[in-house]
Amino acid sequence: MEENKVQHVHTPGYGIYFYVWLALITLTALTATVAGVNFGKLSIVVALIIAAVKSYLVLTEFMHLKFEMRAFRIFVIVAILFFTILIVLLFSDYSFY
Repeated sequence: MEENKVQHVHTPGYGIYFYVWLALITLTALTATVAGVNFGKLSIVVALIIAAVKSYLVLTEFMHLKFEMRAFRIFVIVAILFFTILIVLLFSDYSFY
């Protein structure tokens, strides 16, 4: 027998795209503002945190990651985890010079 597989199509409205765009513009302005403030060694950390929030917004909303299968989301999380480890190791080596 043949099973009927129903595929749900998620189409968010234009409103959510506008709010995400507005958040990205705000975070970009915050990045430019923070770049002028001297936080010492925390400057890079603050910039990376803002960039991480922006990339999360782009991944979940514009690339529709929140509607993907669980296995695909796990692959993305593992890739981000390895990238984070790479960045932490790079900056830990960089901070000793």
